[in-house]
Amino acid sequence: MEIRKVTGQVSFDTTSTDLTFVWNRGLSMTIMVNQIVYELLENDIIILTSHHQIENIGFESARLIKFNLPFINDIGSEVENSLKGTLFFNVTSVPILSIEESELHAFENYWDVFCKEMKSKDNLQYDMLQSILKQLIILCARKLKKEKIFIKTQPEADILREFRFLVENYFVKHHDVAFYASKLNKSPKTLSNLFSSLSDRTPIDIIHERIMVHARKQIFYTTKSIKEIAYDLGYEDIQTFSRFFKNKEGLSPMQYRERTRLSSS
Repeated sequence: MEIRKVTGQVSFDTTSTDLTFVWNRGLSMTIMVNQIVYELLENDIIILTSHHQIENIGFESARLIKFNLPFINDIGSEVENSLKGTLFFNVTSVPILSIEESELHAFENYWDVFCKEMKSKDNLQYDMLQSILKQLIILCARKLKKEKIFIKTQPEADILREFRFLVENYFVKHHDVAFYASKLNKSPKTLSNLFSSLSDRTPIDIIHERIMVHARKQIFYTTKSIKEIAYDLGYEDIQTFSRFFKNKEGLSPMQYRERTRLSSS
């Protein structure tokens, strides 16, 4: 969809679908995602998942594409690994692509065809929309590779990407590295060694970061008690969760709720 002139509280929800592309068509865009502000220039694309909460946004013109992962099945192993590791499941950063002038024509063409197909009512619409979307994603994946945002492409890096994907699926129940290592048929030590050679964070850092992203959202946006949030995140008692949260954030969960809500008001 195409959206014009929005300032303040966001008018669309990213949590209802797996993936969202927000393409800035105005001169600039300011968007707050999970309490972090991003500044986008004209023809920048920010890629969000259902775990990203848009809190405030200001722009003149933007294009929005929302879809679920099953819609792009059989996209190919290389692109699938790129999706898992960088485009959609990088919990510590939000990918932002800058479309260059030489690339704009291709993106515009795909957008135009996509919009026309959205109005089509025949039995080929689904296949056409799926094909166009896959091509748009491949363009984005190529850009990331070209700009060297990708993690290294050796087989060991595929394990790190798969690890991030597993964390997305299991972080609310499993907080230990041993669980993910077993899923990858690796020992915890081997997994840690792989991370030390390819990343500046450890496996437990990634797990904890993902838990904290979810915890902050639940504390700030919901009326759930801290005990309920702790239980939902796999903690058997509130004390263990509160110690973990304070160690990472510097505030207890209740202090964080009070401070963030006070500042937002």
